[in-house]
Amino acid sequence: MFTIGDFARHGRVSVRMLRHYDATGLLRPAHVDPATGYRYYTAAQLSRLNRVIALKDLGFTLQQVRDIVDERISTEELRGMLRLRQAELEAGMAAAAARLVQVEARLRSIESEGHMPTNDVVVKNVPAIRVAELTATAASFAPEHIGPVIGPLYDELFRRLDAAGVTPTGPGVAFYEDAPEGGGRIVVHAAVQVAAPLQDGAFRVLDLPPVDQAATIVHRGSMDAVLPTAQALARWIDGNGYRSAGYPREINLECPENRDDWVTELQAPVAKP
Repeated sequence: MFTIGDFARHGRVSVRMLRHYDATGLLRPAHVDPATGYRYYTAAQLSRLNRVIALKDLGFTLQQVRDIVDERISTEELRGMLRLRQAELEAGMAAAAARLVQVEARLRSIESEGHMPTNDVVVKNVPAIRVAELTATAASFAPEHIGPVIGPLYDELFRRLDAAGVTPTGPGVAFYEDAPEGGGRIVVHAAVQVAAPLQDGAFRVLDLPPVDQAATIVHRGSMDAVLPTAQALARWIDGNGYRSAGYPREINLECPENRDDWVTELQAPVAKP
């Protein structure tokens, strides 16, 4: 089972949203510790969360969403509603395109339930590496909040590295942590492997510590559509007796101009309970 924080990370939603869904009866925890009040969720509940988010993005009220989800709407019917929303977004403002990508990602995650292979998950040790980084804060871990932050960060990082005469020695590494101010905000680290001395200045150079055990899976395609892969990894973690130990790192193995051809390894720290 996952803590509410871990479940929020795998579902790409905020803890505050999950608490609200619990309070309204839309998505109850699988277990609540009677002594501490801590909420716990299972990977199987990602299915309901995906449907809730997809229907919410279609413009339904939370009460309408609950009525629809409790009627066990079929994937085919949900697909039809999402396609209708897709047509509306394509006819709207260009700024709505980012939300359209996320609707598609939720749809693919729903369609892949029980079908996406998880036998490509490998648990391995991740060695320490030295990286140069820039950081910024995103409103949440949702892809629509991470994407607009991390892209400009990498553009600026490579500009500064070039100005300083520092050449990357390995792939880009994106990693995340909860912001000190809380509220579901996320500190985004856009980093790339380097051989430069440790320093702070136009960019920071630091040593990322090793990860004793990381459950890893390769995602092919734009990171805007990473949700099905990320949730397949979450199901594997839950189904194989591990617990999450933090946000996954994203290793940019191949980043051609066409984002649909990207190859990224997700490295989720795990431990045995």
